[in-house]
Amino acid sequence: MNKKKVICIGEALIDRIRNKSNQGFTDFFGGAPANVACALRKLKIDSTFIGSLGSDDYGKKFISQFNELNVNLDFLQLNDGSSTRVVNVDRDAFGDRFFSGFEESSYSYFADEVFSKKLIEKKIQNLEKSFLETKYLVTGTILLSSPISAETIFFLLEQAKKFEVKIVIDLNWREVFWDHSSFSSEISKAARVNLIKNFLNHANVLKLAKEEATLFLEDENPLSISQKLSNRPDVIITDGKNPVAWYINGLQGITKTPNSPKIVDTTGAGDAFLAGLISKLIYSGHPSNELEIEECIKFAGVCGLLTCFGEGAIEPQPYYEKVNKFLGSLIS
Repeated sequence: MNKKKVICIGEALIDRIRNKSNQGFTDFFGGAPANVACALRKLKIDSTFIGSLGSDDYGKKFISQFNELNVNLDFLQLNDGSSTRVVNVDRDAFGDRFFSGFEESSYSYFADEVFSKKLIEKKIQNLEKSFLETKYLVTGTILLSSPISAETIFFLLEQAKKFEVKIVIDLNWREVFWDHSSFSSEISKAARVNLIKNFLNHANVLKLAKEEATLFLEDENPLSISQKLSNRPDVIITDGKNPVAWYINGLQGITKTPNSPKIVDTTGAGDAFLAGLISKLIYSGHPSNELEIEECIKFAGVCGLLTCFGEGAIEPQPYYEKVNKFLGSLIS
């Protein structure tokens, strides 16, 4: 069977981004796995989002956004006893964004912290059917900050492996999620890092930022990082607008990605990049030479760049045709 679907597991949340004038905020849909699921649909890849949202207005609006893009929600959980997480995103003196905490909730937990294994098990037969058609499972490390959600993610990873689904991990280190969690605020940074390092051994494909490579693996070389992990994964290291370092299918290299003065907001750029890379791997198959790998990385880079031309993570994500048109303009 030719597998072409992608399942994204983890958090869907609201990014409350401070306006450039520093006068008030604007709310945008976000959460890395949710962003990847939406970006994939715009790139003509069937995607499923599995996670937990609150049964509140934010949760309902997020479902409408998913439905608009035809993201599959067969395994989405709606939790009555928690709220959809709202992340406060501030700007520093240079205009760069940083996570400053979360909007207070009347509940003890956010919905993504109580992602339930039991509810997944109730739909396990349907999930197994879905895995038969699934090429990649995409997840991050944020939900490891909750033991309830972490248990569910580990369960899903083990189920996916039975069906030879490739595991893609985007490290996406966000310490604020650990600091503000009643589950993990007392866990030391060293223990957090160790937990995540062990989790990376599940990866067949690992994407991480340069500073994450340094913090978690004390290395910035994709090949040597791969050799430190059980599955010897493909490793892709991004560094903002700088070239992407990669180790893919036994080959190693560095690829420049396009830049532009039109950048408005970098929220979700890495998620669009990852979606672009996965879409190319599905369309073209696993690249077998440096030229094919370069094409994959460049396509992914354009997906990330075009997302920066608007505010928020999902709304400005480019459609497949727009990415190809932009790539054509770079060649001509």
